[in-house]
Formats: sequence, C-alpha cells, structure tokens
Amino acid sequence: MLPKWFNEWNRDNPTNIYTPGILVGVVGGAVLVAALLVAWGQPFATNSLQTGPRGTGMSVPEFKADLATPDPAIEGVMENPPYIPEGGEDLAGDIYQNVQVLGDLTDDNFNRLMLAMTEWVAPDEGCAYCHGDVDISEYGNDDLYTKVVSRRMIQMTQNINENWDGHVNANKEVGVTCYTCHRGQNVPSEIWFRLGPVTSSTAGWSANQNRVTVQSQFTSLPSDALESYLLDYQRIGVHNLESRVSEDVTDPDVPTWQNTERTFSLMNYFSNSLGVNCVFCHNSRAFYDPAQVTPQWSTASLGIAMVQELNNDYLVPLKDEYPPERLGPVFADAPKAACKTCHKGYQQPLQGTNVIADWPELATTGAPEYQPATQ
Repeated sequence: MLPKWFNEWNRDNPTNIYTPGILVGVVGGAVLVAALLVAWGQPFATNSLQTGPRGTGMSVPEFKADLATPDPAIEGVMENPPYIPEGGEDLAGDIYQNVQVLGDLTDDNFNRLMLAMTEWVAPDEGCAYCHGDVDISEYGNDDLYTKVVSRRMIQMTQNINENWDGHVNANKEVGVTCYTCHRGQNVPSEIWFRLGPVTSSTAGWSANQNRVTVQSQFTSLPSDALESYLLDYQRIGVHNLESRVSEDVTDPDVPTWQNTERTFSLMNYFSNSLGVNCVFCHNSRAFYDPAQVTPQWSTASLGIAMVQELNNDYLVPLKDEYPPERLGPVFADAPKAACKTCHKGYQQPLQGTNVIADWPELATTGAPEYQPATQ
C-alpha cells in the first residue's frame, strides 16, 4: 500500500503519460525499421538500367514488380502469319478497284491485312469505318475521309519501318504497325494540336507558359515546345553557359533564356513519354557535352528527326481531308504525333514487342519479303 499522501498528490496532479509513450514508441519503431533496412537491405527488389559510368548516378532504377507488369495493350498485338505466295496468284490491284497502295499483295494477304487494320483502328465500326455502309462492290470509292487518311497512314507506317530502322529497331527488330499508336481506337491517344498563347492576361513570352496543358505535361513550362521543335524544326538548345557574353538575342542562331525554358519543356515531355529520367540520355556530370552522352541520346535524336518528318510530310498535309470536328480547337490544324503517341510511358512502345514480324507488307514500300514461319 502506498502512503495516503502519495495517492492524494497523484489524484490532485494528474500526468499525461500516454502522449510521451506514443511518441517514444513511434520514434523507436522508426529507428528499428531503419536499422532493419541497413542490416537486411531494401525489401522491395529493384533493377537498374545503367546508362553511364558507375558512381555518377547515371542509372534508371525501377521496382522489379513494376518491370514484371506488362503493358496491358500488349494483349491486343495480333499474331497472324502471312500466306507465303507460291507464284501466279491474283493480286489485289487486279481484283479490286482503286487500290493505290498494297496492290501488289496477293488477295489472301491483302484481306488478311485489311481485317487486321480493322481490329487495330476500328474494332467496333468494322470495315464501314473507312468504306461506309455500302455494298462491297463500292469499296473502291474514296467518299470517306477515313479511307483517304488510312491510305496515307499505311504509307507512313511503311516509311517508318523502312527508313527509320536506326530509331525503331535500335536494339532488336520491333517495327511499328497501326496498332502501335491506335491501340484499338479510331484516333490515337497523345496526339497534339497547336495552342498559341495560353494566357489572356499577359503578352509576349509570358503568354506561352504558366498554364497547365497537355503539351507542357501539366506544368508551368512553355506550351509551344512540341510545335517549335517537332514541327517547325527550331534548334533545341539552352542559353550560353558563359557569363557576360556579347550576343545579339535577335539573332535566330543565338539561344535565349526563352529557348532554354522551351527546351526544358521538351525534355520534360520526353521523360514522361518514355517513363525515364534525364540520365537516360544525358551524362549527369556533363549535361551539355555531346561527347559524353549515352547511346540512347543518338536513338532519341533520330526519333526527333523522324517525328519532324512524319508531322510535316504525312500528318499536316492531311488537314483538308479532315472534317472540322477532327481539327485543332484553336487553329483548326491537323492532328500531329510526338514521342508519347507511340511510347505511351514506356522506354519502347509495347515494351519492345515485335509487332512487325507477321506484317511484312507494312515493313517496306516495295514488294514484301515473306519468310516461312519458324518453329
């Protein structure tokens, strides 16, 4: 038994013993977890893609659990081996009317590709998406803009596979098909349009930024980077790194701070498009030294040139073919492509799945080379 005076003193002077106890428990638990991480290591396994010299932070770490999760769109990649021509078969250009592209395919391979394109681009609408709800004898008509655009997109796909091998197949044969961008949708995701000034209360350079847009990847960075660099062929660069340099900022060959901000916007777009960070292409200790970049930098540079060609030679010229609702909301311009249109957040579209293997018709503008299926 405790003395009476002690019990009375405790009753008259209550003490909060729970808050300090909880605080000590939380701090002690954190110390214990930290000690376990140091002793046993990080429990969630990671894998790093080394992009430069060790010790320089030039690696792209990812959780193995994330790496093991496939792009759900891969399930839509069709495996459909071609019919190996035996010689003497009737060709699509001789059978059907107005076959301006793919006319040198056999009837079987022509229809095999047409059915695949339907699944890639218009699985719900079917053949009517391009040909209309007409009798098959009228499929040669060019009444719908979708057919005219599709014809040009076939030529674009062949051009990518034939002339941009250094970018598309940098590591292995991958190729592209309509599905690479469309993924079962009439209009691919991640297309873009010109925006112009994005703020109405400011003028000049400030009107190009400080508004979250798709083009700026929802940041306050400039929203005209895709237009400037992937359409207008402007020089990608930053301001002079030396101080007090005498330069004429009106000279188009002199990069200003505005060019630098626009370049940062483009680089941020690249990172989001491929799901990587800056050191995927750049050396963190020498960002501006072209002699110390990673091999991926060259692949990305080819990609920039490829997208510039696709936009200017294939996509923009189709403007007059589209109905008004398919054009841009500000300048009524044609939809355009950029890195994310194909990559959609992955280092390689569809995580490097070989999509062209069964479709030699889309691999070249010339006669396709058919190979017997390997066991």
